[in-house]
Amino acid sequence: MGLFSSEKFKCLRCDRGGEQLKFAPFPNEIGARIYNEICQLCWKEWLQKQNQLINHFGLDVSDPEAQEFLFDQLKFYLFNEGKNLAEIDTSKEGTIRW
Repeated sequence: MGLFSSEKFKCLRCDRGGEQLKFAPFPNEIGARIYNEICQLCWKEWLQKQNQLINHFGLDVSDPEAQEFLFDQLKFYLFNEGKNLAEIDTSKEGTIRW
């Protein structure tokens, strides 16, 4: 960050200046890291990816295993750490009838 707190910070993920989140999204170390290193645009992109993962895999977000999976995916998506991002099969997108 520059000398003035009003300056935009540089996002670790996109390497561009951006707006900082208004608050940490989680009350833990990863939440603080996201707040300090990730811009609002990249966070918004992650939330869209998270929704895709939840819907595609039918995750129950109250399940600790699903939460761990999502945190692993978040770490890879935002910080390029850990396991690869899960693949979402989009080959049938738009062809499924309910």
